[in-house]
Amino acid sequence: MGRRRKIAVAAACCGLIVLAAVGGLRLAVGMAAVPPAPVASSVVLDRHGALMRAYTVADGIWRLPTTVDDVDPLVVRMLLAYEDHRFWQHHGVDVRAVARAAFQFMTHGRIVSGGSTLTMQVARLQGEGTTRSVAGKLGQMVGALALERHATKREILDRYLTLAPYGGNLEGLRAASLAYFGKEPRRLSVAEAALLVALPQAPEDRRPDRHPAAARAARDHVLVRALAEGVIDGAGAAAARRAPIPRQRRPFPMLAPQLADRVVAAASGRAAYRLTLDADLQRGLQALAAERAAAIDPAASAAIVVADHRTGAILASVGSAGFFDAARAGYIDMTDALRSPGSTLKPLIYGLGFELGLAHPESLVDDRPTAFAGYAPENYDRAFHGTVTVRQALQASLNVPAVIMLDLVGPARLAARMKRAGTHPVIPDLSPPGLAIGLGGLGVTLRDLTTLYAALARGGSAVTLYDTLPPPPGAGPLPQRRVLDERAAWYVSDILAGAPVPLNRLGGRIAFKTGTSYGHRDAWAVGYDGRIVVGVWLGRADSAPVAGLAGIDAAAPLLFDVFARAGRPAPLRQAPPGILRAATPALPPPLRRVEMRRVAAGSGDSPGPEIAFPPDGARVDLAMGGPDGGMLVVKVRNGTGPFTFFLDGAPVAEEPFLRQAAVRATGEGFATIAVVDGEGRSARVRVFVR
Repeated sequence: MGRRRKIAVAAACCGLIVLAAVGGLRLAVGMAAVPPAPVASSVVLDRHGALMRAYTVADGIWRLPTTVDDVDPLVVRMLLAYEDHRFWQHHGVDVRAVARAAFQFMTHGRIVSGGSTLTMQVARLQGEGTTRSVAGKLGQMVGALALERHATKREILDRYLTLAPYGGNLEGLRAASLAYFGKEPRRLSVAEAALLVALPQAPEDRRPDRHPAAARAARDHVLVRALAEGVIDGAGAAAARRAPIPRQRRPFPMLAPQLADRVVAAASGRAAYRLTLDADLQRGLQALAAERAAAIDPAASAAIVVADHRTGAILASVGSAGFFDAARAGYIDMTDALRSPGSTLKPLIYGLGFELGLAHPESLVDDRPTAFAGYAPENYDRAFHGTVTVRQALQASLNVPAVIMLDLVGPARLAARMKRAGTHPVIPDLSPPGLAIGLGGLGVTLRDLTTLYAALARGGSAVTLYDTLPPPPGAGPLPQRRVLDERAAWYVSDILAGAPVPLNRLGGRIAFKTGTSYGHRDAWAVGYDGRIVVGVWLGRADSAPVAGLAGIDAAAPLLFDVFARAGRPAPLRQAPPGILRAATPALPPPLRRVEMRRVAAGSGDSPGPEIAFPPDGARVDLAMGGPDGGMLVVKVRNGTGPFTFFLDGAPVAEEPFLRQAAVRATGEGFATIAVVDGEGRSARVRVFVR
């Protein structure tokens, strides 16, 4: 065979080999399975798309979904300059880079440079060719070519940005940016971008929290390459080299954790959950709640709900003073816990009285010792204030006038209106509602109480609060469902806007009410302006008492601070038509005074006097030897003044207006105390004094 013929045969054989190789490669690429998009962490986002909370994937990896649009363009430019500067031109394999790597392998006997493209790295990260062997590289090439046939360049970049390893259980550039810099990667410095580009090549050896020197060296190497490729200038590179390396990981955002858990559990398996909350407001209020709870008691917690009552969207939901604080049972969502509301239902009680025509804000009502079929309410300060206006009674949160009004409107009507507002009050033992519910004798949640006040803020029309987007069916304003008449709601708001405010706070812009449950277990404050409604609770999750805990002292200052962080207060609603503006003497006669139910029902005389203190049969220590020894204060409820007081049958005092008198005992032993009212009715008790 001649020389030319041999050359021709050899060339033909080589051609056949090349054709076979190309055909085999095409077959392999065609048969290669393209992995689906990576499974990323489920994320909970606020109303603007900001991250509030993320959950690890099944193997405990933080792998937050990341796209090119999520990161600073500088990162992409720097990444391509360092890793794959012909990314936009090749089809998954950079032939020149592969040829260079093959030549280096033949001359050195080992892999010196991999020649990997970003597409090949994505193929490796998704399981195609996991070693640095020749077979592994071939597998990566096949996977890369197949991937390029089914995905766009931007989609491939998105996969890399989501899957790139950053050490430990961090995957993806977004997770790394949050962990090392505590911020989203939309705006990064030159130094931060370079570090994030450098880490995936050796994520464990270059972890900045464990190997800061190696991390710095790798970052600076990226800066040199970026400078050479014209991505950054000399001044930027020099400044970036001086920047410190982060020495520790930061926690991922943990905003509204209880609410986020509840939303995710209700619809598991979704990639993203959008809430109505505002992340910045939520972050500030969580810190505020932790600060105030710490100042009250080592085991105290706090809860806050902020909602836009115009739409029903919840803007912030603080469930506790610290999600991981076991001493405060921080894992319990106190916005959804049943507690006694104290005096916070009084505005609705008076609102019902206004609606039914039983009272006006300037109507007179008695605050005196009064019994209602054995139920004898007392004020928080244990004192009585005589005849006051309804406005004064509500602003001072007096108990007896509120119970008088509730006795007139009916406890069942109060409970029904609460349910009409969308709340779910729980009455102990499933018994019919009694007068005690007006002073906290039932269970409500902070979210329900905020819903009730949202209706007051809206002029009496109900609104269903919601926390997810899009709004669920039935959420938002319900103008056809009225909780109160519009005029009655305005009267209530006008009174609450004039309530005494905490020290150093401005009044008149917020309508609010405080409450304290029995035994100082709960401190409440709920208020609203023309835009938002805020509910605040302080106490212990285990319902233990907290000494001195009171709504006006603890919850009200917190309420006003929440409003300060929520923006400038919006004006309250304007007065609707038909408002009666008049002082007490100018009111129509039926509205000048709130009478007790038995008088209003025409049942005859008012109840006769009763001696509220001392009780019959009591033993009273009067410290006979002291300077004020022997003085016994006698208190009377019911009856009509003036009152004449008797000791052992002898008159000792007469009070035309007051319902108490100081009586001096003549010595130790039994004594009979009697009182006669202005209508000649009497009551007596026998006590032992010493």
